[in-house]
Amino acid sequence: MIPSTGREAFLRRLGGSLTAAGVTLLEYRNKTGSDAELIADGAILRSAMPAENVKLILDDRADLIEQLDFDGVHVDAGDVSPVEARRLVGAKRIVGTFGGSDALLPGVLDEPVDYLAVGPVFTTTTKHTYKTPIGPEGVRRLRELAGPDRILTAAAGITLATAPAVLAAGASAVAVSAAIFRADDPAAEFKKWIAALG
Repeated sequence: MIPSTGREAFLRRLGGSLTAAGVTLLEYRNKTGSDAELIADGAILRSAMPAENVKLILDDRADLIEQLDFDGVHVDAGDVSPVEARRLVGAKRIVGTFGGSDALLPGVLDEPVDYLAVGPVFTTTTKHTYKTPIGPEGVRRLRELAGPDRILTAAAGITLATAPAVLAAGASAVAVSAAIFRADDPAAEFKKWIAALG
């Protein structure tokens, strides 16, 4: 936990370094923060990561997107529905949702979303889940079910060593948290990923 006195400086430094490293999309996820904390953190990140350089996605809170000038929202079970999220954020912003693990969720291909998150691909330490990891073969099955054009973002436990196999299995992108943000220098770690994966 970052002390409140250093939180703004930390987020500003982190956001600036990631922007300078070439990050173009970041999801801010804070499941336990108050509205005031989310709004404060979001304002800092938006300032440190200008819209012309970075798209910012907020987890869960479609109702705060306009206020924060974020670029989109990710909603899952227990949040507002993708239909409601789309209504709240409008046609031009990004909406993503969970698409499935061993199979696509019923009706998910008809939802008004821009991407589907799939997984967990591997065991993860950043999110509690009861789902069994699907591995690259699970990603391949989901790609077959989703068709060639749907954006599938594979998530959970992905490392630089395993990312190539996940992408080769059909993921459009990989979502990475621990492998980047638990590094001593997240911006430098991100550059390694870009150099390795293009």
